[in-house]
Amino acid sequence: MSKILNVRLGDDISSRLDLLADKTKRPKSFYIREILVRHLSEYEDAYLALDRLNDRNAEYHSTEDVEKILDL
Repeated sequence: MSKILNVRLGDDISSRLDLLADKTKRPKSFYIREILVRHLSEYEDAYLALDRLNDRNAEYHSTEDVEKILDL
């Protein structure tokens, strides 16, 4: 099931999106969906990494430690 999401865009981004949609004869929603699909995982990964860095119970290993553990 799909959901509808309202997004407020600044004039510059909106104009660029309009131009792209006009040039390619595709709806603006196509590009917004494409951008989300391609880049959402990058944001998820960044916040996961940040959460791990802020974890007070996290264990950190040097490259040498990892090589020993993996017998490299």
